[in-house]
Amino acid sequence: MVMPSLPSVLDLAPVVPVVVLADPADAVPLARALVAGGLPAIEVTLRTPGALEAVRAITAQVPEAVVGAGTVITPGQVTESVAAGARFLVSPGWTDALLESMLGSGVPFLPGVSTTSEVVALLERGVREMKFFPAEAAGGTAYLRSLSGPLPQARFCPTGGIGPASAPRYLALPNVGCVGGSWMLPPEAVVARDWTRIERLAREAAALGGGADGGGAAGGGAPGGAAPGGRTTRAGVGSDGAAGEGADGGRTTGGNAGGEGASGQGPSGGGADDGRTSRAGADGGGAAGEGPFSAGARCR
Repeated sequence: MVMPSLPSVLDLAPVVPVVVLADPADAVPLARALVAGGLPAIEVTLRTPGALEAVRAITAQVPEAVVGAGTVITPGQVTESVAAGARFLVSPGWTDALLESMLGSGVPFLPGVSTTSEVVALLERGVREMKFFPAEAAGGTAYLRSLSGPLPQARFCPTGGIGPASAPRYLALPNVGCVGGSWMLPPEAVVARDWTRIERLAREAAALGGGADGGGAAGGGAPGGAAPGGRTTRAGVGSDGAAGEGADGGRTTGGNAGGEGASGQGPSGGGADDGRTSRAGADGGGAAGEGPFSAGARCR
């Protein structure tokens, strides 16, 4: 089966589950639970012997899932992951050899960065979408907010130390497309094969992407205009947000988002260079902020 190409990993869902599977037999029911909960993009990390087997199984049996390979650190793993059916790749960092392999893989990828110099080096090579890791230890929302001014063309998937309370503060930033995390996959639930619980936690995580304020009620920000592909903007995202209004497929892309629970007060942002509307009023502390919202793994 030929899979359609992905325009951007960052626009698939607000949260990408980071999966470590001890038993490949759990891959399919786990993926089905995550997809049912509204999280179709799944990163299976190459940290266990059965990881590639899990990627193959999900690709074959859960076609509605978009499965990627994570913790990709060698060119050989790039080749093996794509052969197993991975539709995107994620690495905690990058080298020239690894980057060249990813560029030639034919699938989107998120190389890991934690410094401004690494971001600039990737932009120089035409890479605009990156994993910010380890997010909390490397400076969190304050660091990413600082990058949005001088480097607005870079977009990130922050991963590392992020949970349901902090995720909305990241998602409110203009240069963040999604976050990675594993809080919806409690080890005891996976061991017990409690797929119902995992589906519920996935649904709660998916709801963090829109229409939420600091107290969990619907956000006060007005929905933004429709973006290409039927997406709408995020509205009123806060720190402990509940479900808001979804777009086609439940994906939202920004707008009036306050990071500490207060709805953002900034004006609507201007169109980015790819035609998407930018997030407006987004700031980790609930204050107004703005910045372009561009897409594409590589500059065209």
